[in-house]
Amino acid sequence: MMRPMRVVIAGGHGQIALLLGQKLVDRGDEVLGIIRNPGQVDDLQLIGVAPILLDLEAASVADIAEILRNSDAVVFAAGAGPNSGAPRKQTVDREAATKCAEAAVAAGVQRFLQVSAIGLDHLPTDDAIYSVYARAKAAAEQDLMRTSLDWVILRPGQLTNESEADAVQIARNVPRGQISRADVASELVGLLDRPDLKHRILESTAGSLTIANALDRLLPN
Repeated sequence: MMRPMRVVIAGGHGQIALLLGQKLVDRGDEVLGIIRNPGQVDDLQLIGVAPILLDLEAASVADIAEILRNSDAVVFAAGAGPNSGAPRKQTVDREAATKCAEAAVAAGVQRFLQVSAIGLDHLPTDDAIYSVYARAKAAAEQDLMRTSLDWVILRPGQLTNESEADAVQIARNVPRGQISRADVASELVGLLDRPDLKHRILESTAGSLTIANALDRLLPN
């Protein structure tokens, strides 16, 4: 049985982040959630996640590294949100992610999971908001892959609020489809428990394998 971990979730009030935080706390891990809105503090405390108030867009790498120090893993689950404009796709989805990765290196935290988006191998070039978002996510992935971290990039399909099914497909590329946020949260827990699974980009949608089975199949022999 693994010892309890100390995990920092950047974007701690996101829907996937809250589900992930609850799962980790329930099994005895220490979880810190980075948020910028003081109005979200109570929601995190209610599920046992320690809220850390910090605006990732304004913070320096050193500011973030101070929070990450002595942690076992970082999960970057922040995003500008569907109603934000193009500039915040750059400052949150790309720049905040990159700062968190650089901060993990500075803090000596080796394990880094980044929640991205499916279908980023062929990027759109127009100026639509989704296209700006996709390019920002892809750039953040490239920045992460250039670090010395033990990273995994998880690219879920279209997210739903369905209950957890524990029936997924996970591979470098999968056909586009849907997946519940609850299943994505459980995939992140599974990735935290498999430190040998690293330096991988993984796409995931609903499928026929349990999460444990799907992840175990990806482990090096």
